[in-house]
Amino acid sequence: MYAVVDIETTGSHAAANGITEIAIHIFDGTTVVETFESLVNPLQPIPPFVQQMTGITNAMVAKAPPFSSIAEKIFNLLKGQIFVAHNVQFDYTFIKTHLHKEGFELRSPKLCTVRLSRQILPGHASYSLGKLCRSLGIQLENRHRAGGDTAATVALFKKLIHEDQQHHIAKSLKRNSKEWILPPNVPKSDFDQLPTRPGVYYFHDKKGKVVYVGKAINIRFRVNSHFSNDAPTLQKQRLMRSVHRITYKECGTPLLASILESAEIKHRWPRFNAAQKKQEDVYSLFAFKDQKGYIRLALDKSKKNVSSLLHFPHQAEGHSALRKMARHHQLCLRLCFLQTEAGPCEGINQQLCKGACQEKEAPLYYNNRVSAAVQQLMVEANFLIVDKGRNLKEKSFILVERGVFYGLGYVPLSTKLNDLTEAKTHLTPYRSNRYIQQIIQDFKENFPAKIQLLPPVPFSIH
Repeated sequence: MYAVVDIETTGSHAAANGITEIAIHIFDGTTVVETFESLVNPLQPIPPFVQQMTGITNAMVAKAPPFSSIAEKIFNLLKGQIFVAHNVQFDYTFIKTHLHKEGFELRSPKLCTVRLSRQILPGHASYSLGKLCRSLGIQLENRHRAGGDTAATVALFKKLIHEDQQHHIAKSLKRNSKEWILPPNVPKSDFDQLPTRPGVYYFHDKKGKVVYVGKAINIRFRVNSHFSNDAPTLQKQRLMRSVHRITYKECGTPLLASILESAEIKHRWPRFNAAQKKQEDVYSLFAFKDQKGYIRLALDKSKKNVSSLLHFPHQAEGHSALRKMARHHQLCLRLCFLQTEAGPCEGINQQLCKGACQEKEAPLYYNNRVSAAVQQLMVEANFLIVDKGRNLKEKSFILVERGVFYGLGYVPLSTKLNDLTEAKTHLTPYRSNRYIQQIIQDFKENFPAKIQLLPPVPFSIH
């Protein structure tokens, strides 16, 4: 038996909204054998635009029973039946959520007449209930009222049963079928093609725009998890309505997937991604000669169109590196902007500075030590992370140039990558950010065997 259901609500997500009307028609595949229809007091105001759309006003529901008083009746009607609705996840999530609040746990197989209509009756311009019924000649009275929409859904479902030559309904009811969990507008073929390997997946809206980017160790499993739960949140309901297509990019490793996800979020700015969309500062090490001929080192926020030596994801990391250079190569703290306050040079007191800040050391000698310090730092600033590819015949690599992520790529196992120029010919460049820099740094420290150093690029300071 089928329980064909429609509800009207105060809003679009179950966690914060109430049901204003419910209709349940118990359908045996041929005839409606039992009906239940009732207005419901949502115990909260109905927004004006919802009143205009449905015709259900606050006055109409004022004396209607609250959901709590009819919950047991509804549960008994639905228990043991196949739950059928037009966009089934919406109605099912609402009813399941409100039944749960009253102590009833609904677990029913589900059928979505939107998805079934797309499969059994292809070629229609729209699969909204109103437009589809008009196209099929199905009478629809009292649109946006639970009783009228349920009666129309029954008529539509009856036609689907009659036209289902490929047994789509039976296939959708199989335990391993994912039909009912997918958003109503997503072709099941999009899900079927998803691999079980690491990578990045994209949810697209009806215009093709990416609205969500995610990473996964197992793409198919992760995408499935987005839709297989009945979370009553606004975010979940909006996402379900927005997604029309699912695409993906397979990656060789989880690290590559994490990097690509972050780069794509920053590039595409998807509507439903909340994390990693904050603007952030990246710090760079700059070098210049002052009017007296001394090379000055300075850590500051990265600037467009201004060349720098190295990049750091955090200011503290940059300062730490600069202080280490000053200590090991006897550089003046003042000339490195590590001491900005007035008073005696701290480097002289610590026997680090040889007096360049007081012109007691010639620029030539001081600048040689600065150059040596920078060169030593840059030895480890250009490197590859070489790891598994997307198949057994290739390997992946991540390129870091001057301490900043440059891009990633895949090459045959036999390909040798010996320098920056050669590596860049085989990769796709992406814009770096603090998150990418941090996960690369962590990986470098934890897996040194996968790091391949590249020859540093000579630098010059004018």
